[in-house]
Amino acid sequence: MRFKSILAAAFALTGCATLPPMAITMPQRTVASTIAVPGMVSAADPRAAEAGASILRQGGSAADAAIATMLALTVVEPQSSGIGGGSYLVFRDAKGVIETYDSREVAPHAATGSWFLGPDGKPRAFEDVVPGGTSVGVPGNMRMAARASHDHGRLEWKALFQPAIALARDGYVVTPRLHGALAEERSTAGFSAGGRALFYGADGQPLGVGTRVFNPALAAFLTELADRGPDAFYVGPNANGIVAAVRGASHNPSPMDAGDLASYSAKKRAPVCGSYRGYSLCGMGPSSSGGVAVIQTLAMLERFDLRALGPRSPVAWHLITESMRLAYADRDKYLADPDFVSVPVAGLLDPAYLAERSKLISPTTTNAIVVAGNPAGAPKTALGVEAVEHGTSSFAAADTMGNVASITSTIESGFGSGLMVNGYYLNNELTDFSFAPSVDGVAVANRVEGGKRPRSSMSPMIVTGPDGRVRLAVGAAGGPTIPAQVLKAIIGVIDWQLSAQEAIAQPVIFAPSGPTVYVEGDTPLEAMIPALTALGHRDIKVRPHGTFKANAIEWVAGSDGRGRWAGGADPRSEGVAVSQ
Repeated sequence: MRFKSILAAAFALTGCATLPPMAITMPQRTVASTIAVPGMVSAADPRAAEAGASILRQGGSAADAAIATMLALTVVEPQSSGIGGGSYLVFRDAKGVIETYDSREVAPHAATGSWFLGPDGKPRAFEDVVPGGTSVGVPGNMRMAARASHDHGRLEWKALFQPAIALARDGYVVTPRLHGALAEERSTAGFSAGGRALFYGADGQPLGVGTRVFNPALAAFLTELADRGPDAFYVGPNANGIVAAVRGASHNPSPMDAGDLASYSAKKRAPVCGSYRGYSLCGMGPSSSGGVAVIQTLAMLERFDLRALGPRSPVAWHLITESMRLAYADRDKYLADPDFVSVPVAGLLDPAYLAERSKLISPTTTNAIVVAGNPAGAPKTALGVEAVEHGTSSFAAADTMGNVASITSTIESGFGSGLMVNGYYLNNELTDFSFAPSVDGVAVANRVEGGKRPRSSMSPMIVTGPDGRVRLAVGAAGGPTIPAQVLKAIIGVIDWQLSAQEAIAQPVIFAPSGPTVYVEGDTPLEAMIPALTALGHRDIKVRPHGTFKANAIEWVAGSDGRGRWAGGADPRSEGVAVSQ
């Protein structure tokens, strides 16, 4: 059964199209039976990667595979992503055209700048506002899936749901990572009765590794979505269930209403693109900050010979750190939802501006203080920051026709808000807003406003080589650390000539705009701390090894002049790459 889809009504002057709540019939799919170079899917869970790969084997496109992967992750990685959250999709078709889709969650129209302020007018603690309804934004993933399927799909909509339905209906086993998340994130995973019944035993303990989980409620709802299309999510019983869950939450109830869900639209926005050593980089623009931050950081590094320095050089990591700090300073001040804030994207990516910013970087000294620059078109805004989270998943797919998708999907913190509807968790994305709406009387760009998307660090990227062929599709999970992970992987592939797998496995250094630098423990980076200190980094903190998660696919040229797709999956995670 074909479903009623949502079609873009108009293109704005910026080149973005919205996805309003109107319906048209999906076109009949025709699938060619020939296979050239097999496609590939890389995801953070083997069962989700296999779900996407199975769609490729049926003749599906990279967009089809990405949607099926997202749906399967809803089932097997409930702590990280799924239909209760949102995503960014970067899609490159076989002709080389890049399109980007913004299905970031939005705040209820009743939201105001005081959304996360306490009775004393001060920002509340992050841990206090996560559980319950106040943190929940209107989920966007199903509207994005509908638009991407309409624009770039080859299989029928219903086919994309079958792997996820089977996993929810027939059961899946608890992995070590899920078990650890259930133990660590009990305040959200077990916040609702549905979560406790699904993932905790009669003794209140999280299900053990190897325990089979059956989620009949989710299987039934996915079947309904497959039969009826995305309107089954945004109008009717499911939408009413979301409203009831957030308004009736025992902690932090929210005034979200049915109109907030019915009016949600995914947005097709102009990509942000830049260059690095002859390679083209394209990613998601605002409301994402990730694409801009990655491109800025790499542009400021281009004058340094990172290849000669190599990945074992403290100077190389020092340069990456200093460039990252400058990019994050701009990010914190200027990046936000472009439908509400004038974001100076062109100024931030202007080569002359970045060249001047790069002059602030020295291979022998550290900037004691880093502040945002003054790019062309910059509005007067105040600095805003947000917390680090781990409830995100990134995955990539390539098909036999030459289409490539890089997508990052999230529910924000582990198990999101803890609220569960129809067997899936609702996000806590609104905590990605800056809690303080203003600083010294100056509005923060990323402040809470009704109908607004919170700034995100998600950074799905597609890298094209000088030959015009996709070289790398990459993304990561981990809140503000995401751009750091993605740019590290790109440097690994381009500068250090590593495979995508080797580049992802490289240690992570994270340097927001302040003086603190975070290095991944139990890696060569930790051993470099004395050398980094000697270069001027006085506040270095060690983050536990294994807290990062990235995925990628890459095109590897063959000696016969052809080539193949190869996958990269973070060894810190349970991720894999699966070939068609």
